[in-house]
Amino acid sequence: MPPVVPALLALNIVVFLMWLLLGQSQFMIDNFLISWDALAAGRYWTVLTSAFSHIAFLHIFLNMYVLVMFGSIVEAVIGSGRFLRFYLVAAVISSISHAAVSAFLLHKPDLPALGASGAISGVVLVFCFLFPRARLLLFAIIPMPAIVGAILFVGIDAIGLYAQAGGGGLPIGHGAHLGGAATGALYYLFFLRGQRLQHWGPRDYSDVTTWRSMLRQYRRPDWDGDER
Repeated sequence: MPPVVPALLALNIVVFLMWLLLGQSQFMIDNFLISWDALAAGRYWTVLTSAFSHIAFLHIFLNMYVLVMFGSIVEAVIGSGRFLRFYLVAAVISSISHAAVSAFLLHKPDLPALGASGAISGVVLVFCFLFPRARLLLFAIIPMPAIVGAILFVGIDAIGLYAQAGGGGLPIGHGAHLGGAATGALYYLFFLRGQRLQHWGPRDYSDVTTWRSMLRQYRRPDWDGDER
């Protein structure tokens, strides 16, 4: 497995253990939650630290599962340096998106958020653009091309945000998800589009054997351009 994804996985686990050990102490609240009020108070570092922060086991498990499954392939394809820079930018933009949406759309500037799902949304979008014909299983049941899954993924968050703006919806960071997804789409369009991939074609990415073979195949990415 390429090195960045395991490092990100380890950092998320460390912060999760900090929440378990320290609880919802003032230190954790001040340094690992993002909100518009936190930024207004000068805690700018939370745009990044909150993206490595999880309180619930199911939350971190699902996020890390998706990161390993999709992030490993994206990192192997575009290179570890590119992947790390993209991931951190997506994390920051998703945090800012949550803060801005909460303050100006939901009128809740004190609404806190945490989690890696915004940055991971960007990773998933990059994957879906790189491999639009890849067969994925939505909710582990419904097969569909990756690009269709990406459209549904964004659509669900857009509908969820609309519901939240009307006073309903679920306690999910749709603004962060959409910010990360937009980052992934723009990164592909401006930096990856038109680049040449080895053995481009439809593959069944719901099969574990395919993931392993792709990691071996893309260990040395074959790009037309220079490292950015």
